[in-house]
Amino acid sequence: MALQWLSLVGVIWLQSINGTNSNFPAYSSELKRMLSITQPQLNNLAAASDAGKLFGWISGTAAAHLPLWIVLLIGAILGLIGYGIQYLFLINQISSLSYWHVFLLTVLAGNSICWINTVSYLVSIKNFPLDRQIATGLSTSYIGFSAKIYTDIVDAVASNSPSERAKLFLLLNSVVPFGVCILAAPLARDVHVGKSRKLAGGFIFMFVITVFTGIYAVITSLGQNILRFLHPSTIVIGVAVFLILPLVVPLSEKVRETLQYKCLIRVHDEGASATSTENGENLEEGESNLSKFCEESVEEIGVKLMLRRVEFWLYFFAYLFGATVGLVYLNNLGQIAESRGCSGTLALVSLSSAFSFFGRLIPSFHDYFFKKSKYMISRPAAMTCMIIPMCGAMFLLVNKQDIWLYISTAIIGICTGAITTISVSTTTQLFGTKNFGVNHNILVSNIPIGSFLFGDLAALLYNGEKLSGEDNCIGQNCYQTTFIVWGFLCFLGAFLGFILHFRTRKVVIT
Repeated sequence: MALQWLSLVGVIWLQSINGTNSNFPAYSSELKRMLSITQPQLNNLAAASDAGKLFGWISGTAAAHLPLWIVLLIGAILGLIGYGIQYLFLINQISSLSYWHVFLLTVLAGNSICWINTVSYLVSIKNFPLDRQIATGLSTSYIGFSAKIYTDIVDAVASNSPSERAKLFLLLNSVVPFGVCILAAPLARDVHVGKSRKLAGGFIFMFVITVFTGIYAVITSLGQNILRFLHPSTIVIGVAVFLILPLVVPLSEKVRETLQYKCLIRVHDEGASATSTENGENLEEGESNLSKFCEESVEEIGVKLMLRRVEFWLYFFAYLFGATVGLVYLNNLGQIAESRGCSGTLALVSLSSAFSFFGRLIPSFHDYFFKKSKYMISRPAAMTCMIIPMCGAMFLLVNKQDIWLYISTAIIGICTGAITTISVSTTTQLFGTKNFGVNHNILVSNIPIGSFLFGDLAALLYNGEKLSGEDNCIGQNCYQTTFIVWGFLCFLGAFLGFILHFRTRKVVIT
């Protein structure tokens, strides 16, 4: 079991550095200036990273035929190439690189995220067969921590020059995932634990660490506004400590196993031990049979049949008008802050990252503590409940005060993160687990579609508000119409989710 927990720690480390596309807003404005591109072109670059998800099925196919550590390293190499060449271009080591070269490199870098995610999901599912939903949700929450990690490192190392910060972000995006993937590669395998047992204590400790990690992320994201006495390097050290803390679980388990192995006093308890073991096996078998019954009660639906189901299209468009709209907002956060004259772009990115971290954690927390209670709700209902606050957050952004920008960013971050995690189990509950890889990849194809549509809409409205002769739009009106449109789209997404809940409420009882 020590190796079982160690594999989860490795997945947590992988996920914590795998959100390289989430820090794009922190350097997007500088990238726009250095490449001399227009706002629509910048929006297309933001969407290009999401476009890598269109080819995510390749990583799933590779994982079915190759060792997981090879799949992991392939993803790391793709990211190294995608971000690394862009970094070399910005430091003038590559003389000529067109906009479309940068676009394709961004797609390649975005696809690398799919490879690392595929390995992370498979390791969690295989090594925690009876607790795969909790293990997957817990580790996935750390993706929301990525932008916070990269931003803190840049704050501690780089100068105040926007150009130097942009270069360092691209360098970190290429090098850090590659290094962590090499470190975690030995753990990317099935440890053959059989049936998970006695994991309650470990999961509770993991939850405690994760919650305090999120609290630390939120507090330090406020930066100069509250914690002026903390040096940026001190914050980075704190982040490193919180990422190391999960090692306590596998280390304590290893100590327990060692002491148990060395214990030579086995007197007359063999009969009682055998009885206890038999009872434990019976209980475990009952849990396994219950899990098997629940899985068999869900209809296994293939791709062709799924695409003919009304439920799928309700689900697809609810996600498109919910989480995807939120992701587009977060991708445009840098330009939004700049247009409003807000100087706290990095703080906003860190804040959205921290609240996305909590948002991704909430479904796992709810599943663990309320799974068998009357307070458990269906997945479509949970997704709808997360879309509704986003409607209000979009309309709050019309207000000129910066405080509403911070509040709305936090709300959108937490809701988008929660929907992303909820969608994994929603897909399995609606369409089964057998074809999950293909089915879910088709669902998330709405993300690049929405990124292009909603991002280009924002860029067109942004350009429409520019004054003649100005390169950039400055003022409250730049995104005002966009926020109103996005707010109504979120309302539509919540309405579709509400319909999906009533159409499937007999199917998705947890």
